[in-house]
Amino acid sequence: MSAVTTIARRGLMLVLSSPSGAGKTSISRALLQRDDNLSLSISVTTRGMRPGEAEGRDYYFISRERYDAMVSGGELLEHARVFDHYYGTPRAPVEKSLGAGHDVLFDIDWQGTQQLREAMEGDLVSVFILPPSAAALEERLRRRAQDSDAVIAGRMAKAGDEISHWSEYDYIIVNRDFEASVGQVQAILTAERLRRQRQRGLTEFVRAIQSEL
Repeated sequence: MSAVTTIARRGLMLVLSSPSGAGKTSISRALLQRDDNLSLSISVTTRGMRPGEAEGRDYYFISRERYDAMVSGGELLEHARVFDHYYGTPRAPVEKSLGAGHDVLFDIDWQGTQQLREAMEGDLVSVFILPPSAAALEERLRRRAQDSDAVIAGRMAKAGDEISHWSEYDYIIVNRDFEASVGQVQAILTAERLRRQRQRGLTEFVRAIQSEL
């Protein structure tokens, strides 16, 4: 019997992007609930903590000075200004997870995805979620009952620009049915985990088998 029973694997970075209302956040939550080897990347932010938020669960809340130091020191894989606040993805915890064979999920836009690709292209798997139609997207935004007509109109206008970047992603899913879409992302995750390049212990495993033949 072979002494090598498991194959060490490097983790991957799974990015989900979509226009607001197309379903990436709901799909992300479902994936995290169903997959113990997948964790959500936690960003740093310079904005204040909101009611109900917790340090290390929703964000790492830091000062602007600390943020600037992280940017200049190359400690962030991606970063951006959103209105009057700054956000970014810390490099160290992501690299630690990948090295331990754990996968990290990112719920970010196309600009953040571009930065991640530049920083760690070999570890990145990107998925863009499309709505089945513009009418369906608007209906979903209205069904959430969270935004005014003006905000919804703004989100619809922004969706056109976001969707224009679909061709920059590895995989495209049209979210017609929620459960089917979650299953499709799970299938992508399963396949990408089996890529030969990510199975770092494969050579040792195969050699152990060959030695017994």
